[in-house]
Amino acid sequence: MRSLIRKYYPGAYAENVFSINYKKLRAMGFKAVIFDIDNTLVHHGDNSTPEVDELFRHIHSTGLRTALLTNNDEERVQRFIRNIDTLYVCDADKPETAGYEKALELLGISRKEAVYVGDQIFTDIIGANRAGIPNILVHYIQLPGLHWIGKKRYIEKILLFLWRHDRSAKGLGNICD
Repeated sequence: MRSLIRKYYPGAYAENVFSINYKKLRAMGFKAVIFDIDNTLVHHGDNSTPEVDELFRHIHSTGLRTALLTNNDEERVQRFIRNIDTLYVCDADKPETAGYEKALELLGISRKEAVYVGDQIFTDIIGANRAGIPNILVHYIQLPGLHWIGKKRYIEKILLFLWRHDRSAKGLGNICD
């Protein structure tokens, strides 16, 4: 049973993209970070913010490269990256692995040299695990006052609880220091 649910386990967990120590990821040997957009970097459908733009500049200053991997269309991605210098794959059909592999190809790196960051276990984490890419689950961005999160989010909470208490689950360790 335990091995059946491991495909849902993230490599690490962070409260948000700003709490990840990107210098530490670089020191661990990673060369690039691949991000989901909606509810990972910004609330669903929102444009990038000055804070996110600065985050990408900070990540690039560590020597890491970046890419976006999203199920969004080209128009959405172009609007989002207006102030961000990054590669991207849109219409990725996550959790299928083809989009993850295309992002690796664009970056010119192997799957072990990238880390994927997303907010959904059932698309982002499963896809990254299928593609053999280390990954980080971040808490999804939710608008203040909004309490309904959907059935999948409740299942994700259970899976995250199981992951946290599975002593045999190996991952990236604490990437937030």
